[in-house]
Amino acid sequence: MAKTYTSLTEIKQDLQSGDVTVEGLVQNYLSNINKYERLNAFNEVFETEALQKAAELDRKIKSGDAIGSLAGMVIAIKDNICYKGHVVTASSKILENFTSVFSSTVVERLLAQDAIIIGRCNCDEFAMGGANENSYFGPVKNMADESRVPGGSSGGSAVAVQANMCHAAIGTDTGGSIRQPASFCGVVGLKPTYGRVSRHGIIAYASSFDQPGPITRSIEDAALLFQVMAGPDAYDSTLARVPVPRFAEQTAVDTGRKKIAYLQEVMDSKGLDSEVKATLLQTIENLKAEGHVVEPVSFEYLDYVVPTYYILTMAEASSNLARYDGVHYGYRSANAVDLVTTYKRSRSEGFGTEVKRRIMLGTFVLSAGYYDAYYGKAQKVRKLIQKRTNEILEEYDFILTPTAPEPAFKIGRQDIDPIVTYLEDIFTVQASLAGVPAISIPVENNSQNLPLGLQLITKAFDEEKLLNFATYVLGLRKS
Repeated sequence: MAKTYTSLTEIKQDLQSGDVTVEGLVQNYLSNINKYERLNAFNEVFETEALQKAAELDRKIKSGDAIGSLAGMVIAIKDNICYKGHVVTASSKILENFTSVFSSTVVERLLAQDAIIIGRCNCDEFAMGGANENSYFGPVKNMADESRVPGGSSGGSAVAVQANMCHAAIGTDTGGSIRQPASFCGVVGLKPTYGRVSRHGIIAYASSFDQPGPITRSIEDAALLFQVMAGPDAYDSTLARVPVPRFAEQTAVDTGRKKIAYLQEVMDSKGLDSEVKATLLQTIENLKAEGHVVEPVSFEYLDYVVPTYYILTMAEASSNLARYDGVHYGYRSANAVDLVTTYKRSRSEGFGTEVKRRIMLGTFVLSAGYYDAYYGKAQKVRKLIQKRTNEILEEYDFILTPTAPEPAFKIGRQDIDPIVTYLEDIFTVQASLAGVPAISIPVENNSQNLPLGLQLITKAFDEEKLLNFATYVLGLRKS
């Protein structure tokens, strides 16, 4: 049985000793992609290209040439991240067979460090969803239980790592789209501070929220990928000019005594699964036993985070998706007879149900007579959520919450009531609305052997502190 590597450090050790080759690694991942094809994690696999790059890298390693910091890391990218000369669809019919003419900044930086991109992963259409059931290419299945969702919208990316179809994957997080699937699939998912990682070449959902980030088996690899991807970019004016931490090969374990807040409203939530709650309480007790201060705080806006998030993101989605009109590029209906029917039929036939729902709701909240009542008010509430979150983080080093209120749920549930699926974001959207970094770490499996994750949130641009302490908490749970 081929070895499953937890970190790139382990891979590099075996490459150096000659126990494995990069080409051998790629072959193993390709074998697993074929083996677990039924999970539907990939929309396309770049088999020939990945093997060619692996052979080139093996030659460089053998000859002693300089190699990048990601040499030996085989990565999958979410199908909303542009890669020059490759199809990118955002898992939508409206972009079927659309080939990108440039690469995203994220892809360029990964390739510059000798990462190998093995394929593009299935996702909710235009990253709109929390279950990965909204894809034109069909739902993704969770390897832990194939009758359950992997989470969304980066579900394909999370399952690709979960099933060892690649070493790591890149997703995008708008309101929890990296962290929630990471929790459901038992892997690590990092959402950086808004403005840390370039959005250039990322197909937009909600521009004031979207942020690319890594999904990995280890916090060490999440730190390394974050370091490679982050930093100023001339193509993205929203990026902050803040120095990117230079992480060591091994992320330092932060053993210093910390002040950690947990939200009382989370504990009192009727929708919180009993085993998720027990996992959170056990972690709190473990931290207290180690001398940390762990205290409940009130976050009176918990009931408002989901409606605020959806009003704002749907408004931004209706604006961002206006460009897909059957004229400029993408799908054009064969049934169109003039300009008006080109617009109407192309969009009606090209977009899926959930995307159309969000476009219509977004257009409604931006319309005359409703703008102030919905969009304007939501912007004010966002400011209150951001202010209160920052106040908590001024007093405490971290906020600790479950990543999701329950483990992975059954495929098909959202068809009955999409609102229930929207509420899966209740713990992740706080960090997104506040623009601060957050990480989901796998802690244990429940009685049904389904993965459970916990989330840590900290101040903007404090990813180094977040990653170091997450390493400590993960070690605490496993000890």
